[in-house]
Amino acid sequence: MIRKAKVTDIKAIQKLINYYATRDKMLPRSLNELYENVRDFFVYAEGSKIYGCCALHIDWEDLSEIKSLAVAPSRTGKGTGKKLLEECIKEARALKLKKVFALTYVPGFFERFGFRVVDKAELPHKIWSECIKCVYFPGCKEIAVMRELY
Repeated sequence: MIRKAKVTDIKAIQKLINYYATRDKMLPRSLNELYENVRDFFVYAEGSKIYGCCALHIDWEDLSEIKSLAVAPSRTGKGTGKKLLEECIKEARALKLKKVFALTYVPGFFERFGFRVVDKAELPHKIWSECIKCVYFPGCKEIAVMRELY
């Protein structure tokens, strides 16, 4: 079941994200950052167990970002990531956002859902508001992908 995240889900979300972060497959997230952004997150849950997460973060009047899309290894390849991504896109459309992007190490996943690889220079607001604080800036190896919604 996909639902909006609750504060009580945050430690499980962090564990899932940081599982991949320790394997250099995504960026780590602190508890503080996750609590501050809990309203951005959707989770895939079965009972009280969290098997996936994904966030939709609004960056500007027409631009939103898919962040921290992670699925438990036991659920990969079963459509969980697709469902989480679709829920974020559905919310972006409901908010009348024109574009959604992601920074990822796995662009092929997003390309299957209509995203295209773009130059990070197309995301100036993101780069200066958040990326500049990252320990990997400016040598980040994430790839920017974007999808037009309208």
